[in-house]
Amino acid sequence: MARRITALVPDVRISAASRSVVEIAFERDTPEAAADEIEQIRKGFLRSIDLDGEPYQLQMHFGVSAAPSVEDDEVLLAEAAESALEQAREEGRVVMLDLTRADLAFDKLTLMRELPRAIANGEMFLQYQPKVHVRRQEIASAEALVRWQHPTRGLILPGDFISVAEQAGEISTLTLWTLRQVIEDQRQLRADGFDLLLFVNISGQLLADAAFVNEVCEMLAATDAKLGFEITETAVIRDPESAIRHLQFFADSGVTLAIDDYGAGLSSLAYLKKLPAKELKIDKMFVMQLTSSNRDPLIVRSTIDLAHALEMEVTAEGVETPSALALLSVMGCDMVQGFLISRPLGLDAFRKFMADEGHLDNANGPASFVRPESFWKRA
Repeated sequence: MARRITALVPDVRISAASRSVVEIAFERDTPEAAADEIEQIRKGFLRSIDLDGEPYQLQMHFGVSAAPSVEDDEVLLAEAAESALEQAREEGRVVMLDLTRADLAFDKLTLMRELPRAIANGEMFLQYQPKVHVRRQEIASAEALVRWQHPTRGLILPGDFISVAEQAGEISTLTLWTLRQVIEDQRQLRADGFDLLLFVNISGQLLADAAFVNEVCEMLAATDAKLGFEITETAVIRDPESAIRHLQFFADSGVTLAIDDYGAGLSSLAYLKKLPAKELKIDKMFVMQLTSSNRDPLIVRSTIDLAHALEMEVTAEGVETPSALALLSVMGCDMVQGFLISRPLGLDAFRKFMADEGHLDNANGPASFVRPESFWKRA
C-alpha cells in the first residue's frame, strides 16, 4: 500500500495506526487541492494489488480532515480524521472535514461522487432571470440558471458545484441536461404566447470538446429552439483556436452568443473582435457601484461604446436600483438584468411573471420598467 500511495503522491508521510488503519499526512495550499490528492489515491486503489502473484482487491474507507498548518494541532487533526473515518464507514463514501471552514457540511469529494446520481435522479432544476430591453421596454430574453436541490443538504448553488462538475468530468452531462430542459421549458413558454430567447452558460472546458460541440449541433438541428450561449473571455483564452472555431459552429447553427462577465478577467480586444458574439454582458462588479464610484461609470460607458462599435448589444448585470437603470439608459445600454427586474424564478413562477407583465401591457399600454423598488420586490 505504501509503495502505491507514494507512487501516486510522492511527498506524503505514511504510518500504520493499527492493523487496519493507515495514516497519510501531507500539506497543500488549499483544502480543495488536498481533496484532489485524496481522490487520486482513492482511484489508484480501484486496481487490484499483486501479492505473491495473486491479485487482491482492497476495500478502503477514507476519512479526511484539513486544518491550517500554522495551527499545527496534530491531536485535533487526528481526532477529526477519526471522526470522518467513522462516518465514512457508516455511509460508504469519502468524508472530508474542512476545519478551515465554519461550515463543515461542504465536502468537495462527496459532491463529486454524488453529482452523477443527482443529475440522473432529477435533483437539478432551472431558474430563469429575465433581461429587459431598455428602449423597447419589454422582456427580450432570459438566462437559465441551474440549481441543485440536495435531498439532505438542501439547496446547493452553482458556485459550490460547477467547479466540482468540471473536475469530476460531469460538466458535459450537466450542460446537455440543461440544454434539453431549456428546450422543453421554451416549448411551454411558447404555448403561453412568449417566444423568448433563452441563454445557457457554457463552461470553457466544453469549448475545446469536439464531441460535446457535435452533440449540441445535432441537438439544435433537430429543434426550432431559440437558444443563446453565454461564455466568458477566459474560456476563449484557454484554447483560442478551437474555442473560436467551435463558437462559429454554434453561431452557424443559429445560436446567439453572449460574452459573459466582461471586465472581470483580463479583457483582450484581440480575441473580442474575433468572436462571433452578438451580445456583451458587463460584469455586475461595475454596475453595482455605478452611482457611488467615479471610475465605474467611465468604464461602463466606454465598454458600451466599444461593444456598439463591434456591432454587439450590451447587457448590464446586477441592476438593483432605479438610479442605476436610469444612468445605464442614458449611457445607451441595450438591456439590463438584475433584482430590480426580477430575482431568478422557477419555471412556473417565471411563466406567471411573464403573464402578469402581459396583463399590464394590455391594461396600461407599454409597460415601464422604471418603477419603485418595492414593486419589483413584490414581483
